[in-house]
Amino acid sequence: MTSFVEPPLKGVRVVELTHTILGPSCGMILADLGAEVIKVEPVDGDRTRRLRGFGGGFFGYFNRNKKSLALDADSAPGRKILVKLLQSADVMIENFA
Repeated sequence: MTSFVEPPLKGVRVVELTHTILGPSCGMILADLGAEVIKVEPVDGDRTRRLRGFGGGFFGYFNRNKKSLALDADSAPGRKILVKLLQSADVMIENFA
């Protein structure tokens, strides 16, 4: 008989404001453990989307199991969406400091 165990972070919502490798790695682990991770990218996308050669698979690997959206956080409509997302989140992660 096969039994299914719920992932430990099921029901946890994470808003991810990260880029490159280290920040997305954190979100990747949380998503792999069952959290709903929503990656917020700038309008032109995460820089790793544009990597070629050896780095060409970085974006897909480090952002698996995530939902994503692109928005202009400097615009009033973009800020409104971001605030609404953050209000619904249990966790926010960022690595822009």
